[in-house]
Amino acid sequence: MQPAVNIFWFRRDLRLKDNTGLSLALQSDRPLLLLFIFDRNILDKLENKKDRRVEFIWLTLELMQKELAKRNTAIEVHFGKPKEVFKILIEKYRIGKVFTNEDYEPYARVRDEAIEALLQVHGIGFQSNKDHVIFSKQEIMKMDGSPYTVFTPYSKKWKSLLEYLGAVFLEEFPIEKFLRNLFIHQPKPIPSLDSMGFVFTGSKFPPSVPEPGLLIHYGEQRDFPGLDATSRLGIHLRFGTISIRRLAEEALRKSPVFLNELIWRDFYHMILWQFPKVGKGQAFKPAYENINWRNNEKEFERWCQGRTGYPLVDAGMRQLNETGFMHNRLRMLTASFLSKHLLIDWRWGEAYFAERLLDFDLASNNGGWQWAAGCGCDAAPYFRIFNPSIQQKKFDPDGSFIRKWLPDFPEPGYPEPIVEHEFARDRALKAYKKALN
Repeated sequence: MQPAVNIFWFRRDLRLKDNTGLSLALQSDRPLLLLFIFDRNILDKLENKKDRRVEFIWLTLELMQKELAKRNTAIEVHFGKPKEVFKILIEKYRIGKVFTNEDYEPYARVRDEAIEALLQVHGIGFQSNKDHVIFSKQEIMKMDGSPYTVFTPYSKKWKSLLEYLGAVFLEEFPIEKFLRNLFIHQPKPIPSLDSMGFVFTGSKFPPSVPEPGLLIHYGEQRDFPGLDATSRLGIHLRFGTISIRRLAEEALRKSPVFLNELIWRDFYHMILWQFPKVGKGQAFKPAYENINWRNNEKEFERWCQGRTGYPLVDAGMRQLNETGFMHNRLRMLTASFLSKHLLIDWRWGEAYFAERLLDFDLASNNGGWQWAAGCGCDAAPYFRIFNPSIQQKKFDPDGSFIRKWLPDFPEPGYPEPIVEHEFARDRALKAYKKALN
C-alpha cells in the first residue's frame, strides 16, 4: 500500500530553521516527506557546466541530508522536470497536500500553476506560503489598492508597518519541536553533479552569518569596494540558506542602512510580481523601448572582459568574472557604463550578470539594471551618467581595489579608454532625448 504523506517542496528556502512552509507542513495531518527537484527546465539551459550556483545547492543539500540522517530520514531529491517528478510521486504515495514557499519569478509562477492544476486533478491540495521576503507581493500597497512604483513612499510604509506589527512579521516559525513528524525513509543518494552534467569545482562560499561588527559599520564603509565591508549574504538570501526574518531583525538593531537594502529587495520582488513584464525582458517604462542602441559586439566583449580602459569599471568586471561576486557600487557603475557610455542594450548586461553572479536573483538584478539604464520604476533619471574617474576618486581613492584586480594597470599593455567620457555622455543624452520625445 502507498504510504500516506504530505510533501514539503524545497526551492529557494534551503534550510531546516525558521522556514514558513516547512513549519506549517510539519504541523499538518500526515507524516511529512521532504522533496527537492533539480529542475531540468532551468539546469538544461545553463551553458556553463561549472556553474557554482548548482554546486552551492548540491553542497547545501548534502549538509541538510547529514542533519536529517540523525532522524532516520532524508530529502527525496530528483533530477527532472517538476511535472514529471510529481507524476512519479503521485504513483508512489497517497499525498494529502503539497506545501511550498512562494516564488515570484515568471517561470516559477507558470511552474506552480501547472503543478497545482496537476495535483487538483488527483484531489491533492497545494499551499504556497510567504517566506523569502518580509512583506509579500500585496502587503505594502497604496490606499487605493494599487502597487507603489516609487521606492521612498514604499519604504516609509514598509517601516511603519513593521514598527506597528513587527512581532507578527518577524516571528520565528518553529521547526525543531515538530521534526518528529517527518516521514521516516531512506531514499536514494542525491544525484551527483556529474550525473546531471555539471562539474564539481571545489569552490569556497561565504559564510551565512555576517562577520561580527560588520553591520554596525556597514553604513559608513559599504561604498568602498577595497574594504571587506559588505555582507556577502546575497547567495544565502537567494537560495534561502538564511532566514530573511532573522537578518531583518539583526539589521533593525544594528544598521538602518542595511535594513534599507532589505527593503529594496522586497520592493523589487513586489515589482516583479505586480509587473511580470519586467522579468520577461521588457522595460518598466515603455518609452525606453525606443532607444536606438548601438549594440557594438566588440565593445560589449571588452566590457565583459574588463578591458574598457576605465580602471574601476574593469576591476569590477574582473572581480565578477573570477569570483562570481561584484560589489554593489560597481554593479551600478558597470551597468551605467554599458547602457550609457557604450549605448548597449541593458538586457545584454542583465543576461551577462545573470550568468555570472552567484547571488543572481531575477528581481534584484532586473531592478538594478533598469535603474541604471533609466527605464525602471523609480530609476535614476536618464541624464544621470556616472563619471568613472570621479567614482574612482571617491570610492577607491588609494587605488587598493584597482591594484588587486588589475595587475596590468598602469602597465603599457593596459588598454586606452574605449570611449572618451564627455563624448559618450553627450551621445547618450542625445540618444535618450530623441527616444523619449
